[in-house]
Amino acid sequence: MEKPWLTSYPEGTAQKVDISVCSDVASLMNDTFERRKDEVALIHMGNKLTFAQVDEHANNFAAYLRHGIGLDKGDRIAVMMPNCSQYPVVVLGALRAGVTVVNTNPLYTPTELHHQLSDSGARAIVIMDLFADTLEEVLEKHSVEHILITSLGDMMPFPKRLLVNAVVRYVKKMVPKYSLPKAIRFNQALDLGAAAKPIREDVNHDDIAFLQYTGGTTGVAKGAMLTHGNMVANVLQSEAWIKASGISGDNDDCVVTALPLYHIFALTANFLTFTRMGVRTLLITNPRDMPGFVKDLKANRFTVFTGVNTLFNGLLNTPGFKELPFHDFKVALGGGMAVQQAVAERWQEVTGKPLLEAYGLTETSPAASINPLNIERYNGSIGLPISSTEMCIRDEEGVHLPVGESGELCIRGPQVMKGYWQRPEETAKVLDDEGWLRTGDIARMDEAGFFYIVDRLKDMVIVSGFNVYPNEIEGVAVCHEKIIDVGVIGVPDKDSGEAVKLIAVRSDESVSEEELIAFCREKLTGYKIPRYVQFVDELPMTNVGKILRRELRSLYGGEQS
Repeated sequence: MEKPWLTSYPEGTAQKVDISVCSDVASLMNDTFERRKDEVALIHMGNKLTFAQVDEHANNFAAYLRHGIGLDKGDRIAVMMPNCSQYPVVVLGALRAGVTVVNTNPLYTPTELHHQLSDSGARAIVIMDLFADTLEEVLEKHSVEHILITSLGDMMPFPKRLLVNAVVRYVKKMVPKYSLPKAIRFNQALDLGAAAKPIREDVNHDDIAFLQYTGGTTGVAKGAMLTHGNMVANVLQSEAWIKASGISGDNDDCVVTALPLYHIFALTANFLTFTRMGVRTLLITNPRDMPGFVKDLKANRFTVFTGVNTLFNGLLNTPGFKELPFHDFKVALGGGMAVQQAVAERWQEVTGKPLLEAYGLTETSPAASINPLNIERYNGSIGLPISSTEMCIRDEEGVHLPVGESGELCIRGPQVMKGYWQRPEETAKVLDDEGWLRTGDIARMDEAGFFYIVDRLKDMVIVSGFNVYPNEIEGVAVCHEKIIDVGVIGVPDKDSGEAVKLIAVRSDESVSEEELIAFCREKLTGYKIPRYVQFVDELPMTNVGKILRRELRSLYGGEQS
């Protein structure tokens, strides 16, 4: 197939990556931990860990998993923590032991947690005490053999460790009452591992590194099997792209990690890729505390920022953010959801650097396309297929469509998942015999090989036979100076089949429904103009910041009066 994107690659970018150079994710990181051992790897709540310290802790945890509780290669361990220093230690240790990591959202309900533990067959779980009551409720139905429990300050030195944990438990009262009598403390596990024989399991590309659950907002969550080969490929692909675009990768660089590390974007980009490059990581535990977030940014020099549109938008609307020093800032990369032009333009005005968009899925480990990181401003594109990656546009019959036409985006490359865990039928729906993954996203490609997302197939609204894409309308409505965030859904209509409804969060209550509709009318053709507007205090979102369209439809999608 033709690959017009190759001519648009930044100079020096490899067209392909050689994943045979390394057999597994943990080994891919070893050289960095040796070369950078005395330099800072992680910063969390003012506490710093060097690469050598992370390396030692991870080795101790790997030894504990094997010798302490007897986990074997291929066994699964659930990890249920927010961003904290323990997370990289646990994940790296598990990978070194050949154990598969099951990333688990700390905000899961007991029902969601029960499904994930049961479906994955996890033998062990590492959980922060902030969420231990959820696990206690689940244990009535599901018996996890081994429970390791940790507190927010556990990786900090004495006496800060005691102080932080005491404030969280007794002052802020964030730790609920729970009873897990068989649990072992995380720090105790590290001590036991330190006394055991070190372990480095032989792992190859076909072994599963992560069971990364996806689809929970649209149905039963499925575990995407991301192998060591998938993850090695995506780290090398991302690294090739970043280096060719001018990011040095030395330890003077610092990446802001506010997206949760259990999310595939932050897991691969912030933890695995940037850590391999020797970039230190600033961990933000609670980015929803925007004033606290800005305070952390003020106290730490940062050069790279990854996030989602809602995170960038939230910071831009937080007092103090605009006054931060951005003279060392190099690049901001948005993913996980569409970056809105209005947000990107405001971001560049404030920081002096463009907010660029990347694209990927849990099923692609996740990076599939990235904009060249040295372009001067937001271009509305999700970028170019990265090294060793093919992308195409297909119609409903699977026929490849030419440049400029919209259809379903399909992806092929070494980062595409092995399949869904124990769900061959679901796998067959999205993966064909030639290795092409159906994304469910509607997109188009231009002559230079840049791809543009139009919308999700399932979110499309059909008004009198015309396709209406919520992303387009949202991008217009959010440009109104009194609107903070918006979501668009289709609602039943007796005349047109469906009508467009806009759900909006406003910063000024003086703006009316009529004013917002009139604003949209200036920029949209007739059938795309919202017929209904409803103002709300906040939009339902995932913990990462994606709008939950299914919940929007459930809450606001009935017949309109």
